[in-house]
Amino acid sequence: MDERQAVGLFSALSQETRLAIIRMLVVAGPQGMAAGAVAEAAGVSPSNVSFHLKELERAGLVSAQRESRSIIYCAAYEQLSALIRFLMEDCCQGRPEICAQGKIFARECCAATPAESV
Repeated sequence: MDERQAVGLFSALSQETRLAIIRMLVVAGPQGMAAGAVAEAAGVSPSNVSFHLKELERAGLVSAQRESRSIIYCAAYEQLSALIRFLMEDCCQGRPEICAQGKIFARECCAATPAESV
């Protein structure tokens, strides 16, 4: 990922509703959420959430898949991981204790059960 790509992703995330949506979709996991459920959980109108989901999809942070009459949105974990890697790739600058903090977080996060991570 280069700086231009990272700026585009941060731009898409720099709005409160979109950031909340991404966090919801990350928690929802690979099965994702229907657009209507996202709107309800975010407390915004369906048209408003549709606008935000399209922005996130355009940035490559979510993917959409039609299931019957619903559109299911999922977090694009690969793109989100690439953004985190971009932020952390030069993190330690010879100070491994800095990178160790990120590794501790990853172990704690990934070891949590779904009920514990809510």
